[in-house]
Amino acid sequence: MRGVGIQNRRKKSGHIYALAGKICRQTARTLLMGVLIFTGLFICSPVLLLLSGSMTGEYELTQAFKAVLSGGSGFINWTVLPEFPTLEWYRRLLFYSPQFFILFWNSIKMVLIILAGQLVIAVPAAWAFAVYRFPFRRLLFTLYIVLMLMPFQVTMLSSYLVLDRLRLMDTQAAVILPAIFSTFPVFLIYRGFCSIHPGLLEAGRIDGAGELGLFVRIGLPLGSSGILSAFVLGFLEYWNMIEQPLTFLKSKELWPLSLYLPEIGLTQAGFAFAASVVTLIPAVFVFLLGQDYLEQGIAMSGLKE
Repeated sequence: MRGVGIQNRRKKSGHIYALAGKICRQTARTLLMGVLIFTGLFICSPVLLLLSGSMTGEYELTQAFKAVLSGGSGFINWTVLPEFPTLEWYRRLLFYSPQFFILFWNSIKMVLIILAGQLVIAVPAAWAFAVYRFPFRRLLFTLYIVLMLMPFQVTMLSSYLVLDRLRLMDTQAAVILPAIFSTFPVFLIYRGFCSIHPGLLEAGRIDGAGELGLFVRIGLPLGSSGILSAFVLGFLEYWNMIEQPLTFLKSKELWPLSLYLPEIGLTQAGFAFAASVVTLIPAVFVFLLGQDYLEQGIAMSGLKE
């Protein structure tokens, strides 16, 4: 009987410990979920601020920014949800701002031409680096990486002199051509092509496939994740570029949409909020479409040769 009592107490203690462990795990999971939700809301707060500001009326915005507009001291009095939501700013932007549409289509044209040019230049270059072995291959690829790491401020003067000698200044080609020959998509697509097993290419050659056939039938389908990830990152980069057009373009009618927002004054805050939201839509749409390919391409970029 005594042994049975001790055994029962041990069972009860075991149940208590298991229950306590379960409660601790649930509590830790709840705390972690709360921290993640708070972090996510904090990261998304600028977008939420844009959406709120774009639907706030002119009077409410004037009251919120009164301390700034009057030149005095104080803080902005901002409310997350407007008292009287309105779409007036979107109406003004989409129906009474022809300059916005001109710069919007300028951005669309430049980004699409840049990505198409990179498809012609960067993809074959990445295939050559990944598949073929030729003299000074590593040295040339190292030079590509060095150029990729250089910020625009380092190459700005040399690019300006070259474009000026070619008489391309104050034309959209001054922004498009340097971007087409960017080294970053070559690096990213190259890593995607490196994941293709050499035996697969040898099997294709034995079956009589030419080098072009290997590139089209094997390289492009298997390296599509790297190519698409490079295009997603390229779209996001060139859709938001500011320094290149600001340096090489003098005529405002040639500017992309990214230079339109800084031209809007503080007195037109609602207009700026609405323009920012509309500018954000294409980038978010492209990111959501290519998110899976972007993750695969970034994962492949960590592969070693």
